Amino acid sequence: MDGASYPVSPVQVVHSDVVVVGSGTAGMAASLALAQAGRRVRLLTKTDDLPGGSSLWAQGGVAVALGAGDSAADHAADTVVAGAGLTDPAMARLLAEAGIAEMSALLEAGLPADRGADGKPLLGREAAHGRHRILHAGGDATGRTLVTFLADRVRATPGISIHTRAAAADLVVRETGRGRRAQGVLAYEDGVGWVLHVAPHVVLATGGTGQLWAVTTNPPEATGDGMALAARAGAHLADLEFVQFHPTALAVAGPPGRRPLLTEALRGAGAKVLDAGGHAFMADEHPDAELAPRDVVARAIGRRVARGEKVFLDLRPIWAAGGARKFPTVAGICAEAGLDPAAAPVPVAPAAHYHMGGVLTDADGRTSIPGLWAAGEVACTHVHGANRLASNSLLEAVVFAGRVAAALMAEPAAPQPVAVPHAPMVPGGAATADLAAEAQLLMAEKVGLVRDGMGLAEAALRLQGLTLAAQRLVPARDYAGIRAGLELRNRLLLSRLVVEAAKRREESRGAHTRADHPETRDAWRHHQILTYSDLSRVAEVEPATTRETRS
Repeated sequence: MDGASYPVSPVQVVHSDVVVVGSGTAGMAASLALAQAGRRVRLLTKTDDLPGGSSLWAQGGVAVALGAGDSAADHAADTVVAGAGLTDPAMARLLAEAGIAEMSALLEAGLPADRGADGKPLLGREAAHGRHRILHAGGDATGRTLVTFLADRVRATPGISIHTRAAAADLVVRETGRGRRAQGVLAYEDGVGWVLHVAPHVVLATGGTGQLWAVTTNPPEATGDGMALAARAGAHLADLEFVQFHPTALAVAGPPGRRPLLTEALRGAGAKVLDAGGHAFMADEHPDAELAPRDVVARAIGRRVARGEKVFLDLRPIWAAGGARKFPTVAGICAEAGLDPAAAPVPVAPAAHYHMGGVLTDADGRTSIPGLWAAGEVACTHVHGANRLASNSLLEAVVFAGRVAAALMAEPAAPQPVAVPHAPMVPGGAATADLAAEAQLLMAEKVGLVRDGMGLAEAALRLQGLTLAAQRLVPARDYAGIRAGLELRNRLLLSRLVVEAAKRREESRGAHTRADHPETRDAWRHHQILTYSDLSRVAEVEPATTRETRS
C-alpha cells in the first residue's frame, strides 16, 4: 500500500520556513515560538479544528515545582524513580528546571490556573510525587484549558498558516552531499488534494499511539502517525515497548476505541480502589497503596479484570466533600454514563494511555535525520524512562516545544531542490475499519499489560497478514477514506515495531511486563533503538517513489 502510485494525481507544492505536524500542546507551543521569532509556519492537523490530540482530554495537571519546600531537584528525583532505571537524570533535571520557567511564563501570559485565597496556584499531589506540585486549571480540565489558551493565541498569530483536515502521508527526505535531510511533508488536504509542504525544517508533534489498542484513553486521531512517518523516513525510534496503561479508565461497554479516564488526582484526593467485595486492595499490593506508581496500580487492577472480576473506584468520600465541583469533568463523565459517584463506587479498568517511547531525539528535539525535529509524546527524550511520572506529559510538551523552536532558529537551512513524490495509493473502503479493529483487538490481547514470547510471536505474524490484507484493498478517493487508509498504514507499522521491541526486551521493567521473564535484569538497563529496517521485509513495502523535479 506504500509502493503503488497514481501518476495522474497532481501534487501541489507550497513553501514555508517550518512545517509543524500536530495540533496538541507541543505542536501549538512550537508554532507560536517559531512564528513569534519571525518564521513562516505551516501547522498541519488532520482534525477538523484546533486543538487536536490527547492534550485536550488531559484531566490531570502539570507537574511543576512551584510550591514552598519543593525544588526542581526533588521533582527530577521523583521522575527518575518512576522511570524504573531508564530515565536519564540529566534530562529529568532539565525538564524540572525548565518547566518552572516555562509554566511561570504561561501563567504570567494569562493561562488561567486554579488558585487559593492567597492568589497562589493550588497544587495537588499524585502518585509517586513526594510533594504537592500538580498545577490545575479548570479543576480536572487542565489539558482542555491549556490547549484552548494556546489555540486562541495560534489563531491570532499572523505568521502561522493553519491547515485543518490535512492528513500527513510521508516525509520527503533528500540525499545530499552531507547525507540525508528532511525537506517537507506530503499531505492530503480535504478540498485541495495532495500537497507537498516544502520546508528546511519539519517538526513532528503528532502525539501518541493509544488507538493501536482496543481500549484507550486517547482520542481517535492518536494512531501513531508521527512515529510511522519518521520510521518510514529511516529515523531512529527508541523504547517502543514501554506503553503506559492508565489504571482507572471508566469500564463501560462499547466497540474498540476511547474510554474516558478518571484522573489520578482522584486517588491523590483520597479515592480508594475496591474489589467486588468492597476491599481496598492496593494496600496489599504496595506500601503507597493508591499512590503507587501507575504501572503497579494498573497491573493490580488488570489482574483482577483478567480473571473476570470487577474493580471499582470509590469516590463517595470525595463527593461528600464537594468533589463534583472540584472534578467537574469526572462528574460529567459519570453522569453521561448514568453513574452517581455519590451513591456507589464506579467501575474502572486499565486502558492504553501514554507511550514513553517514540522518535529518538536529543535535548533540543533533533532526530537522527537533519531537518527533522520532534516534541511531545511522539518523541523519546529519555525523560520518562520505562514508566512516566504522573502529570509530566504536558510539562514535557511545553518544555521541549520551546527547546525545539530555540534550537531550530539557530540552524537556518538554505532552500534546496526538492524531489516531488507521486501521490501514494492509499487503501480504502469499509474494510479499513475492520482491519483496524482486528489489529486493535490483537494488540490488546497479545501486547497489553502482560506479554509473553509466544503471544508476541503470534502478534507479529498476524500483523504481517493484516498488512498484506491492507495492500489488497481498493484505493481510497476522498479525504475521509484517505485519512482512514493512512491511519491504517501507520497503526500497522507502529504495531509491528512495538511488538518487535517487546519481543527483544526479555525482562519486566516499568510498564513492560513479560510473564515469561518476570524479573528485572541489570543487563537490560539500557534503551532499545529500532529503525524501519529492523522489521522483516515480508509484507512490508518501501515508501512511495519520487520523481526528481525542481521546485
